[in-house]
Amino acid sequence: MENESKMKAIVCTKYGPPEVLELKEVDKPTPKDNEVLIRIYATTVTLYDCWSRSGTAPPGFKFLMRLVAGIRKPKQPIFGTELAGIIESVGSTVTKFKVGDRIWAYLGMNQGAYVEYMCLPEDGVLTIAPTNMTLEEAAAVQQGALTALYFLRAGNIGKGQKILIFGASGGVGSFAVQLSKYFRAEVTGVASAAKFDFVKSLGAEKVIDYTKEDYTKSEEMYDIILDTIGKTDIGRSKKLLKKDGRYLFTTFGIPKLVRILWLQVVNRKKAFYGTLEETTEDLNFLKELIEGGKIKAVIDKSFPMNQAAEAHRYVESGQKTGQVVITMKQDS
Repeated sequence: MENESKMKAIVCTKYGPPEVLELKEVDKPTPKDNEVLIRIYATTVTLYDCWSRSGTAPPGFKFLMRLVAGIRKPKQPIFGTELAGIIESVGSTVTKFKVGDRIWAYLGMNQGAYVEYMCLPEDGVLTIAPTNMTLEEAAAVQQGALTALYFLRAGNIGKGQKILIFGASGGVGSFAVQLSKYFRAEVTGVASAAKFDFVKSLGAEKVIDYTKEDYTKSEEMYDIILDTIGKTDIGRSKKLLKKDGRYLFTTFGIPKLVRILWLQVVNRKKAFYGTLEETTEDLNFLKELIEGGKIKAVIDKSFPMNQAAEAHRYVESGQKTGQVVITMKQDS
């Protein structure tokens, strides 16, 4: 008979390769008065999860990351930034949700979604999941879409603007393409030849195969350049920006940060970088877009809990298109 006080969790007790992830039994949480207990059906593997596991980060940030996340081992041994599931029980003061509600939530840097059950406060970044998605699909939206939305708004995306998106087939990039189209911008994506058709299917007017074409030699000028992978050549790319164009960076290392600051101060270009500021309102906005057929989640591969190491290895290979999901339950 299953022990109802225990649950399965993917745990990381030391930094290292994907094999350091272990499937263990841990205590099942009990909701406080203002919390809901969620039976998690799916979560995802993001690059941030991989950095947390390996104890690395973008170039130059390793020491700072270890200082915050744990010098010798992760302070938070359970990763996962986003989830979807069903509410199993609610605390005595909860009014926004009820047992049986299908919800999705974003945990951000707090992480902790690699578990079968989780308690969250009702005023956290969670809401009712989109009605036209499976829970597996719903788990594959938050991190990528919230990040894309945040940076596109920071770049004042709008009708008729031209945007160049690097990493257009990735977790953030695939949503950036779709959201840019929603805001009625003209999208050019940069991706490999193998992902050309995929990026076009998301709505990009043009896709540049970086393995065959030097995008910096293009005569096209852009209102926005969005770098979702931190690998653009700022020195060569800045000439593609219009006079009042904006250069947006969702990820970067210290060497890149120095170049960004140089771009701002010396070249007088508008650059934006920072960390995501997620809200329940933004999650509800994305829900409306999904239910209206404006954006969708794209799942590359799904892995069961006992194959978490394989999921991390695949994400780190750089070959994924869209999102990689870990399923906690099979009956979603």
